[in-house]
Amino acid sequence: MKATLKLSGIATAVAIVSVMASCQNKDDKGATVKKTDSTAVANSEKIVYVNSDSLLTKYHYFTDLKTKLEAKSKTAQTDLASKQQAFQREVAQYQQQANTLPADQRAATEERLARKQQELQTYTQNAGAAIQNEQAAENEKLYDKVADYLKEYAKKKGYKMVLGYSKGNGTILFADESLDVTSEVIIGLNEAYKK
Repeated sequence: MKATLKLSGIATAVAIVSVMASCQNKDDKGATVKKTDSTAVANSEKIVYVNSDSLLTKYHYFTDLKTKLEAKSKTAQTDLASKQQAFQREVAQYQQQANTLPADQRAATEERLARKQQELQTYTQNAGAAIQNEQAAENEKLYDKVADYLKEYAKKKGYKMVLGYSKGNGTILFADESLDVTSEVIIGLNEAYKK
């Protein structure tokens, strides 16, 4: 009956935030240079990338969301553990008294305990589903916030595509660091989140 209430949705968010946002914009043939924290991205480059791992660890909305969901999960686990302990105490008490109870009272108690056990299992499943649903909804909001920001960012900068890069993700095997706009995107997302 142990509830497995993991934050797998958060891990999923890492994959989800590997956003590929295509944005159409007028062709800009100028070779102006835009600075990121360590390298420059030439405006003639129409494809850039964002490091999803760094984005998630430094985007304040995500860290606040993660903290909130972890707290809710911990509260649900504590509540469930409390209910399970109360049920187990009740079962132990019944087992101590079972031999002294009349058959009809023993049967009624066993039936009541079986119903309680079923209710506890249903509660566990519902609590887990509720947390997963909330995580899915919050992950969707996170994805939308990042995708919307990247759409506007790409349009403003004249980029045709913003790729999501994540270490260990085989989709992008190599990307020149001059195409990395992660720092600039994180700053913009955090400024938008403060508002």
